Amino acid sequence: MKYRNLSLIILLFSFLLMFTKACAPEETEVATPSPPEWSYNATIYEVNVRQFSEDGSFKAVEEALPRLRDMGVKIIWLMPIHPIGEVERKGTMGSYYSVKDFFDVNPEFGTKDDFRSLVEATHAHDMKIILDWVANHTAWDNSLTETNPEFFETNEDGNFMPPRGTDWSDVIQLDYENPEVWDYMISALSYWVEEFNIDGYRCDVAYMVPTEFWNRARQELDSIKPVFMLAEAESPELHPAFDMSYTWRLHHAMNAIAQGEEPVSRIDEIIAEYRAEFPANAFLMTFTSNHDENSWAGTVFERLGDGAKAFGVLSATMDGMPLVYNGQEVGLNKRLEFFEKDPIIWDFDSPFLDFYTRLLNLNLTNPVLRNGDRGAPMVRIETSAQESVYAFVRDDGINSVFVMLNLTGEPVTFTSTQIPGGEFTNLFTDEIENPALATEYTLAPWDYVVLHR
Repeated sequence: MKYRNLSLIILLFSFLLMFTKACAPEETEVATPSPPEWSYNATIYEVNVRQFSEDGSFKAVEEALPRLRDMGVKIIWLMPIHPIGEVERKGTMGSYYSVKDFFDVNPEFGTKDDFRSLVEATHAHDMKIILDWVANHTAWDNSLTETNPEFFETNEDGNFMPPRGTDWSDVIQLDYENPEVWDYMISALSYWVEEFNIDGYRCDVAYMVPTEFWNRARQELDSIKPVFMLAEAESPELHPAFDMSYTWRLHHAMNAIAQGEEPVSRIDEIIAEYRAEFPANAFLMTFTSNHDENSWAGTVFERLGDGAKAFGVLSATMDGMPLVYNGQEVGLNKRLEFFEKDPIIWDFDSPFLDFYTRLLNLNLTNPVLRNGDRGAPMVRIETSAQESVYAFVRDDGINSVFVMLNLTGEPVTFTSTQIPGGEFTNLFTDEIENPALATEYTLAPWDYVVLHR
């Protein structure tokens, strides 16, 4: 008798499972995509169009392209370019991530023709351009709230609601249990690739959207052209839908080391974790700032102090793709307002411009610094000051980059038997050096040395 009951339970469960699968969006078998060939030696630069210039326009970004190309930038990442919601708007101008229309551009930035011109000019300068995409939510006054209210989650009163667990009161949550939401969002993603020839997306809070959605979206986008996909996440399961993820653990560790709250060895622990967790061909984006960090957590000088350049060197030469947030290259030393107009003050006499130009061009041209599994993995060099000095080499037998960093506010003198020999060029002085000839080494507080060949 109990076996007949068990069989009935199994039969009922099987029926419910089939019913659930029938109602859910169809799962997609996805061949593992490869990052576009051009992305393996790429660097990335984030543009906040509103704050990039006094007029906050696509045209102003286009005018800056020759400078960015010469600085060594390969990928231009534009923060969301869409019209911004007015209902429940935060501040005077609102958040870029409150999207009123996924198929249009913010008129404050210009027209679609202006945007098309920016894309074409980016390609003419041998660079690529990706858009910041908000798949998880919309503005309260997005037209979908009227044409397709079933696309949204609702609360117990049947009203639209902000994403759970957030204070994002200016946006409302899309319902990814509705397969029509998948179709709509993929059609919108496809539109900008098909109609404007953009090269991919940085996907906001990608971890809050079903992974299977991203798998399907990547497959459909790649059928148009090979795209580059950056996830705002640190989630290995999002690969292979995405080519690159954030390195939040490393970023927070750099802040903590700069403030004396973590030992230098924490970097080694995090690198080991990344290598164990992520696929070998996954790109990891390394950064000392971005729009969120700058506006909410503080400038690089607030967080990293006098170590801003040393950690900038680390993020540009270690495993991963370096990101520069607009203004960093001129020593941006203010938190840009997020919901108001607050243009960057461009000081092109800043020593940071030469600093980032040298670093990004090295990353672009030296094969050992390539992204994913195309580069040479960094190997830490042991010194007599292991908790002050972070030294490493990336070498493929022909090309090499050797880095020494003092990640403390005190001068340090040290020795090492693992310093590589031979002739190197000092990245910042252009002098030829053989580091192995020295018997000991001295670095000033927060000092750095980058040698390459």
